[in-house]
Amino acid sequence: MPYHRERPYNDLPLLPPAGVELETRAVLKRAIGANRALAELKGSGDIVPNQAMLVQAIFLQEAKLSSEIESIVTTNDQLYQALSGPEERYDPHTKEVLRYGHALWYGFDELKRGRPLATSLFVEIVNKIKRNDQGIRRHPGTKIKTLQGEVIYSPPEGETKIRDLLQNLEGFIHAEDNLDPLVKMAVVHYQFEAIHPFGDGNGRTGRILSILELVSSGLLNLPVLYLSRYIIENRPEYYRGLQAVTEEGDWQSWILYMLTAVEEMAVATRDKILAIRQLLNDALANARTLLPKIYSKELVEVIFQQPYCRIQSLEQHGIAKRQAASKYLKELERVGMLRGVKAGRERLYLNDSLLRILTQ
Repeated sequence: MPYHRERPYNDLPLLPPAGVELETRAVLKRAIGANRALAELKGSGDIVPNQAMLVQAIFLQEAKLSSEIESIVTTNDQLYQALSGPEERYDPHTKEVLRYGHALWYGFDELKRGRPLATSLFVEIVNKIKRNDQGIRRHPGTKIKTLQGEVIYSPPEGETKIRDLLQNLEGFIHAEDNLDPLVKMAVVHYQFEAIHPFGDGNGRTGRILSILELVSSGLLNLPVLYLSRYIIENRPEYYRGLQAVTEEGDWQSWILYMLTAVEEMAVATRDKILAIRQLLNDALANARTLLPKIYSKELVEVIFQQPYCRIQSLEQHGIAKRQAASKYLKELERVGMLRGVKAGRERLYLNDSLLRILTQ
């Protein structure tokens, strides 16, 4: 049956796409630059002394940007202040963003434990994003529409059909087929979005899956790639590319789009990492000189785990008890390394320089 936007796409072709040359000359040429940029990004992660600090700082921005694609908008100020306080203070959009970050981290931890990328993990990830137990989509009638209400895509229907497509997707992910991993990632991203296996959260789950694929294939050691930023800045081309695969079988344009996204964001993220490392090194040197009585490497690293710090942050890391922790933060504020801001009954301390790097 010919494809029609208004009908469930139960004839979605299986992977690999039959009769399609995925690695065209143009694709292979673009893949060289993307792989090189990823290799440099991977290496830059290894030179940061505290990798937990790096991942925390980077994936929060990925969480924020990925959620913005779904029109879930929170400010950097709300996001980082929320991280510094109890959960009941979070507004609903900030909670959604933080759940994306937790889901990304959960998926990464599961990979490190040896779990494969599979349907069961996809379900766990979306359930963490949405904080529910929705599982595979069962109800008919799902339509993807424009803001004006025009139907642009109707995903497959029926739990059995969706699970069969996901099983095929798993097989493609783990097949030893000599496809460039970045080309495979682009194909998997399209197929996952086309299957649209969940009632909600498909876009965010699909973007997490793309990052985890890069980790699983050994192209990254840490989940530190801002793919969502590129998609936001090139949103029309993103949706046009997905639609062109569905309606015209134009795999090359889609793969080229994703390879460009990987290359540009790998370069941008590497630049951020190098800037954060330099800022941290400068902060260590300044604290050692200006605050020799309270200086410790651990103290300075804590104020780089996220842009906002509070007394409890120092307590939780075993650096100082409450009274001394308060004194340390005030001293860091006095020499200009932090800026204190009032938040309700407590005082938070902002690392302006780190926030500037993360958000530029």
